Amino acid sequence: MADANKSLRCLVVAPQPFFTPRGTPFSVYYRTLVMSELGHTIDIVTYGEGKDPDIPRVRVYRGPRFRFLGPVRTGPSMLKLFLDFFVAAQTFWRLLRKRYDVVHAHEEAVFICRFLKPIFRFKLVYDMHSSLVQQLTNFDFTDSRLVHWVFRKLEDSSIRAADAVITICPDLQDYATGIIEDTGRLHLIENSIYEVVRLRGEPQDDTPPDTGDGPDHAKGRFCFVYAGTLENYQGIDVLLQAFARVVRERPDAFLLIVGGTPEQVDEYRQQADGLGLGDDCHFTGSVPQARAHTYMSRADVLLSPRIEGTNTPLKIYQQLASGIAMVATEIYSHTQVLDEEVAFLAEPEPGSFAGAMIRAMSDPAETRKRAGAAKRLYEREYSRESYVRKLSRMLDGL
Repeated sequence: MADANKSLRCLVVAPQPFFTPRGTPFSVYYRTLVMSELGHTIDIVTYGEGKDPDIPRVRVYRGPRFRFLGPVRTGPSMLKLFLDFFVAAQTFWRLLRKRYDVVHAHEEAVFICRFLKPIFRFKLVYDMHSSLVQQLTNFDFTDSRLVHWVFRKLEDSSIRAADAVITICPDLQDYATGIIEDTGRLHLIENSIYEVVRLRGEPQDDTPPDTGDGPDHAKGRFCFVYAGTLENYQGIDVLLQAFARVVRERPDAFLLIVGGTPEQVDEYRQQADGLGLGDDCHFTGSVPQARAHTYMSRADVLLSPRIEGTNTPLKIYQQLASGIAMVATEIYSHTQVLDEEVAFLAEPEPGSFAGAMIRAMSDPAETRKRAGAAKRLYEREYSRESYVRKLSRMLDGL
């Protein structure tokens, strides 16, 4: 057991576009921020794409950028596999140059670090944000049984080899519990904090100017806001079909969709226009994090129409803390945290989701009640203080 007051030398290996709004690796940022606040020093190995965080005691070492290959997208890809070779080389080089107490491996980086651990004798933390095998399915990367088998074997081996495994939701905790007997190495630390990310060389104003964009288009109407990526599993098509039904019954409704690449926004805007939602639905595209927070704070009701997955999205914790009611799909990704006391839940199909949206509009007293219960749940279970306590306990155990 390490001395709880000892300053650890940590190497964080994060194969992500750290930090870009599109890649949104918020979890890496917040883990690093809190470790710095606890007095530890951190080196980060990551992709060439992105900007460095403005965090004390943190240095970032990047692989080559390869701009001609385009940006790194969410989910598994051949580009990521290519860039991971450079992450592996940089990780090996850093370990040759410096002695680290802890190597904190995010996602597939654990496959690299798991084999370097016996050579360099560091403590290994596996930051498990998802089952990597499940990602192959969710993002339609490959149906190959051989590839799935290899990834599962690597994942199971990495969980067993790690000195600590961080899981971000009960589903992953249960998955990891089925692999190792020493459950004392498992730490459930939800991605539940959402402060504005601070980057080197960028203004630190947390309140962006009011551009007149977004909710101001609602012109006094009841404003629903979705903020997040526009990947298929987020259920934006279900949301648009549901909202078309809502508008037919409640013409005073307005929908704001925050986030997404230009290509995704174009695709869904065409869907919205085809449903006759041109004046009732507005897309902002990708915006700075602070502005996204501003848009969310102006909502009457927040939305999470996700249709797939088991990991609880980061935005759910922000929605819980906001004091604004939410409508979410009743899938395990959400119900690990949400129930009918804190949110309006619906099946992941247009009719049910539209019904939940209309209920949230039509019963202000119930909407306020659930929003208040959600905020109390966040303060009790998922607050920053709780997050720091859990992460500190894990590091002290190393």
